[in-house]
Amino acid sequence: MKTMSFDFKSRRSMISARRGMVGASNPLAAQAGLNILRQGGNAADAAIATSAVMNVTDPGSCGIGGDCFALYYDAKTKQVTALNGSGRAPQALTLESVRDMGWERMNPRHAHSVTVPGAVRGWDDLLRRHGTMTLADVLVDAIYYAEEGYPTAPVVGHRWERSGAFLRSAANAEDYLPNGATPKASQIVRLPGLAKSLRAIAAGGPAAFYTGPIAEAIVSSLAEQGGVMTLDDLKKHHSTWDEPIHTDYRGVTVYECPPNGQGLTALIALNIAEQFDLGSLPWDSPRRLHLMVESMRLAWADAHEYIADMRRADVPVKKLLSKEYAAGRAALISPHRSLDPPPSPGELPGGSDTIYLSVVDGAGNACSFIKSLYMGFGVGIVAKGTGIWLQNRGAGFSLVPGHRNALAPGKRPYHTIIPGMALKDGELWASFGVMGGFMQPQGHFQVISAMVDDDLNPQEALNRPRWYVDRGQPGGALLIEEGTPFKTMADLAERGHRIQPEAGLGRGNFGRGQIIRWDAAAAVMHGGSEPRADGQIAAY
Repeated sequence: MKTMSFDFKSRRSMISARRGMVGASNPLAAQAGLNILRQGGNAADAAIATSAVMNVTDPGSCGIGGDCFALYYDAKTKQVTALNGSGRAPQALTLESVRDMGWERMNPRHAHSVTVPGAVRGWDDLLRRHGTMTLADVLVDAIYYAEEGYPTAPVVGHRWERSGAFLRSAANAEDYLPNGATPKASQIVRLPGLAKSLRAIAAGGPAAFYTGPIAEAIVSSLAEQGGVMTLDDLKKHHSTWDEPIHTDYRGVTVYECPPNGQGLTALIALNIAEQFDLGSLPWDSPRRLHLMVESMRLAWADAHEYIADMRRADVPVKKLLSKEYAAGRAALISPHRSLDPPPSPGELPGGSDTIYLSVVDGAGNACSFIKSLYMGFGVGIVAKGTGIWLQNRGAGFSLVPGHRNALAPGKRPYHTIIPGMALKDGELWASFGVMGGFMQPQGHFQVISAMVDDDLNPQEALNRPRWYVDRGQPGGALLIEEGTPFKTMADLAERGHRIQPEAGLGRGNFGRGQIIRWDAAAAVMHGGSEPRADGQIAAY
């Protein structure tokens, strides 16, 4: 089959339905979630089924060796709850021991960057609190695709092929190099080791992952690569249910998970941008983009300083989200000239391999769900015989003594993955997310602005060209996606922004999102799926 062209042009229309809707970056995964809704499952059940198939069909981006976060809207109580399914550093790993190795920052490809995987426990906790089905019920399709095979999707196939050199140097990665080579788009892939692990989890629940043969394989495989994780670290892992954080943006209440996730960054940027009348400006005007980019740079300055594990550090969320604080930050923005880039610790390496999915069921329940290995194929270690890639989330720790986000035993690192949810007048308004490392809060900011300030539908909001601030680093580039007028780029350059145009495959920097809007009055859902990925909105 001829290799597809990666120009990312979209002719997609918004999808509307009433009985159920799933948005995911792989069609097989979206259909798996839809199957669960058709069987009578709810948004939580469908989210886990979708997530599990993504584990199989996009193994470089997500997996049960990684973490997850979720926001869930309960249509009966009209409440949003936040699940933190992220893992912690091993108890034997200390800041001093790593610094004694000569490290000034975490090495993202060393076993010390592997934190306890939280996804499986998170799956089960979400089902137990909000779902109606068991893990055995929702893992059926994922197990089938892992055992019987599936055709590799085009965008995923390209990224997989591009990772060939890394995979050949990875530990225990044979299943992911069928016949010794990376699979190409449309090639059938089978993952027998992962299938065996999924079957064990379906039969035995989280205990089959955090104890027994799978746990032993994780610990021994890490030990072979210099890691210090123990069976006790895995056995003691638990998720947490948190109070979501939120802010009001022009009448829409936007929710994020609290730190250690970086959703706070998106809310700070929205608060600052609310000080300006963005809706009166064309979306691609230099003034509007300048104001949004400067708002984002200021948000990044706070994110680098404050985001950390809130159970182990003081994070002044209430102050950072106050409208008074936002007004003071907005006053720093000049309409004609870019701020000197705000100071940044520069401690966080840029990973962008994540999956995001959104589900709304016919009753109006919604699940905004995200799962990741952090960098492509995580740390580069598969737990031997299990097919499970291990994440490198520990790379998000700072090694600066005294920093809120400094490495410590049993601590969670700064986390990039963030699901989003929005309510209006107390009713569900949108379940949304834009995956992709440090693009995520920037993507949340841009799609919310598109839907609120410009009244775009979900598909239109995702189709719109995006920009990406290089995390507020001194001298960092402002990436501008193809489709933004050259005149606008030139004007932004004159204002002091270092412009870097992006087109074709480079546009992967701009994330991959899914959005489902809910019309409460008509009980109708409207969905959009990312044109930069392989996915779809599946609905009935």
